[in-house]
Amino acid sequence: MTDFAGRLLDWFDAHGRKDLPWQSPQDPYRTWVSEIMLQQTQVQTVVPYFERFIARFPDVTSLADAAQDEVLQHWSGLGYYARARNLHRAAQIVRDDYAGEFPDTLDAVMALPGIGRSTAGAILALSMNQRHPILDGNVKRVLARHEAIGGWPGTTSVAKRLWEVAERNTPHARVAAYTQAIMDLGATLCTRSNPACDRCPVAADCTARNDVSVTLFPGRRPKKDKPLRATTMVLACHERHVYLERRPESGIWGGLWSLPEVNGTPVEDWCRERLAVKVGRIDQWEVLRHSFSHYDLDIRPIVVRIEAPLSKVADFADAAWHPLDNELPGGVAAPVSKLIEQLKNVTHR
Repeated sequence: MTDFAGRLLDWFDAHGRKDLPWQSPQDPYRTWVSEIMLQQTQVQTVVPYFERFIARFPDVTSLADAAQDEVLQHWSGLGYYARARNLHRAAQIVRDDYAGEFPDTLDAVMALPGIGRSTAGAILALSMNQRHPILDGNVKRVLARHEAIGGWPGTTSVAKRLWEVAERNTPHARVAAYTQAIMDLGATLCTRSNPACDRCPVAADCTARNDVSVTLFPGRRPKKDKPLRATTMVLACHERHVYLERRPESGIWGGLWSLPEVNGTPVEDWCRERLAVKVGRIDQWEVLRHSFSHYDLDIRPIVVRIEAPLSKVADFADAAWHPLDNELPGGVAAPVSKLIEQLKNVTHR
């Protein structure tokens, strides 16, 4: 065991997080769900979602057997919905190909949808005590600072060096504790800004700290101008119902229920062709800007009052008239949910 690992384990025994809801019991399924939820999301945000998710889907079979809409509904609010779709597909593979038992080799786990090398290693290390290095965002930060590895970790050469250090420091004993420890260190002390170096168990030989350059590591992603895109969304409503369509599986908000987007076609023409209805009053709301990690989206909402009785308006396989007084079906993207809530407030009973 390296001195780095030994000091980290001593610190973890005294200060590490041992009461997170997925740690008791720490079986492969609960660990897997938590690791997927924790991608791009902080622990304090994940905890209540994890508890609700596990209450409804306590094991891999119950998740695999559930409808995708219900899985997305329990994920709604966490964002990055591809994670939920991959989780659901992977659960079905585990049910069908592994008789409901989570696979126990790195290659088999990495073959499941939505699981890369670091996540697979974390699942197997934490739940089965197998020796696999991990390299999530927190670990990258700890190792990049301790070894003063410059450059953005997203580049191949920097990632290669970080994996080499991660491999060297991962012990053969107490792997689960070490894996949790290094994640905890990055999350609680070796933070992105204002790191608590005075309380860090590996600060004595941290190269970046000794060079007074901690916050320079790891290197930042090369900055690019964030593009701005635009779309028009139609809130077609009639007698406190709003028309929703399920989005394609690929692309943003894949598989979620959403307001239809109408770009390049006059709203009246779209309503006539898609819904076979006569349009009444049309209102345009203020543009709503929604930010993604790689671009901003300006949504131009147009409210259309439908004059035809609802019974004459056709439903499609991936579309439905949703009663405004009912809970939204399945997962719904945050800006769409916001617009529907606004529609509720302006639509009289």
